[in-house]
Amino acid sequence: MKKVEAIIRPSKLHDVQEELKNRDIPCLTVVPVKGSGLQKSYSEQYRGASQTLILQQRVMIICIISDENLEKCIEAIKMSAGTGTVGDGKIFVYDVQDAIRISTSVRGAEAIR
Repeated sequence: MKKVEAIIRPSKLHDVQEELKNRDIPCLTVVPVKGSGLQKSYSEQYRGASQTLILQQRVMIICIISDENLEKCIEAIKMSAGTGTVGDGKIFVYDVQDAIRISTSVRGAEAIR
């Protein structure tokens, strides 16, 4: 099992969710996050004054998937979240030792189906 974390633009969330669903990867968790990467600071107007901000608004998508679905998941995120510009985001992949479905106590790969 793998854990895929993708940090993407909020405007791309719906596209990513639809593409994952189309590839039979419907389960995901979404967390709003702020951060900075290769993009430099940007300016916003607030009450008539310009402010320079460093942290960008992003969304983190978390998917726990089987090893067989890893490449499908990565390709779906890259295809639907990418614009070809700096700030598109990052994808991280981790190993998952175990998963347990609380309602039935099913463990392992069966717990994420």
